[in-house]
Parts: sequence; structure tokens; C-alpha cells
Amino acid sequence: MQLTLNGRTALITGGSLGLGLAMAHRFAEAGANLALVARRESVLADAARAISEMAPVKVVPIAADVSTREGCERAFESAVEALGKVDVLVNNAGASATGAFESITDEQWQADFELKLFAAVRLARLAFPGMKQRHWGRIINVLNTGAKAPMPNGAPTVVSRAAGLSLTKVLANEGAPHNVLCNALLVGRIASDQWVRKAEQSGQPLAAVHAALAAGVPMGRIGSAEEFANAACFLASDQGSYVTGTAINVDGGLCPVV
Repeated sequence: MQLTLNGRTALITGGSLGLGLAMAHRFAEAGANLALVARRESVLADAARAISEMAPVKVVPIAADVSTREGCERAFESAVEALGKVDVLVNNAGASATGAFESITDEQWQADFELKLFAAVRLARLAFPGMKQRHWGRIINVLNTGAKAPMPNGAPTVVSRAAGLSLTKVLANEGAPHNVLCNALLVGRIASDQWVRKAEQSGQPLAAVHAALAAGVPMGRIGSAEEFANAACFLASDQGSYVTGTAINVDGGLCPVV
């Protein structure tokens, strides 16, 4: 099955590195024009240049902080101005902030919800009207498996991600009559920049870090960003036209909750 996004436009937050960049590459291969949103202009420019050299699509780098209402508005308006519309919204911004419950301050709770939940709320609210009018839209919320199976010392991330599951279902139910589909992809143990940094900080070889992460994964290995991007591309495409309101684990079978 060939996945195609020809003629579609996608806005990806956190699109300059890691999973966001992998999804951008996969969407571009499928023919989508892209708006990549992140905070650092230099990293965005490098990402946009690499994708443009790889595929004949339009790539627009947008420097914005989506943890604020103003940043969300700037990101969306810039994408529409450059590309004409947003067909696919991928809410991917956010780092894994975790700690013991009693150690987490009000400010940390607020910051986590602003970046991981309210950014998705605000951007979906901006994208929804146009998608409904065109009778075609896709919203993909990137969460993690802690949203289904919270672990100790996992807050605030597991709490904001669990809220993202409910948001996904609300958007799916309201969008379905208009062919606006909304799904969540839940990250398990995927090779990414954060593990490279952990290896550098600990002085361990990256292979050793990956091997430790793979322990307990039924498939016996961690996943690749490209494998995650393939799942996202399916949900964004016409080939995923009867899938909405789902939360799919991309974790090699690790999560105990389906």
C-alpha cells in the first residue's frame, strides 16, 4: 500500500528534531507541503533545507513558542499564509517532564499543561473550522504510553498526556460527521535525541543505553523514529479514512494497556 499526501498541507509542532522531523520527512516523501514549527530558527532552517533537498515539496519553517496563545496563533496564521490551508495538524511539541509528585510546583504543572495540552487545544481550535468547511482534515496528537499506564514519578507528563487522550476523543466525535479525523499516537521506547544526550551525560555508549531501554520490550528492541513516522503518515492519509478516535501504542508491545 502506497501512502499518499499529494496536495495536502501539514503543520507539525516540534518539527525540527526527533519524531517531529521524522514525520516531516515521511510526509514530504508522501507529497505533503509542510509547516514546521519549533522555537529555534537555526535548527528549523536546517530541517527545512534537508527536507527540501530530499523531496519536491514546499517547506516553511516557523519559529514560535506554542506554549503561549500568541505563539499558537502566529504558527497557524503563518502556515495558512504560506501554504493556503492546514489539512493535517500534528501536535507533537513537548518534552518528558517527570518527578516525584510532592516535588512538582504549581509553575511546573502549569508549564507542562500549557505546552502539551493547551497548545493542542488552541491549534485544533484554529484548524477545525477550515477542516470542517473543506470536509477533510486530520489531527494527530502525539502522546506517550504513560497516558494509558501511568507510572510512579511520571507526573506531570502522564497527567497532561492522559488529558490529551480525552481531547482526542472529543475532537474525533465532533469532527467525524465532517470527515475530520482525530487520533493519538502513543510513544513507547523510541530511539531519539534525548537518549543520545543521556548517553553523553552518563558517559555510556549509546548502544548500551538502547540495550537497557529494550529490556522488557516484547519485540526485544527499541523502535525507530521512522517506524513511528510511518504510523503517523497512515493516519494522515486517505488510506486511514475510517480510523478516528483511537489511541495507538507505538511501543513494540510494551504498554500493558491496549
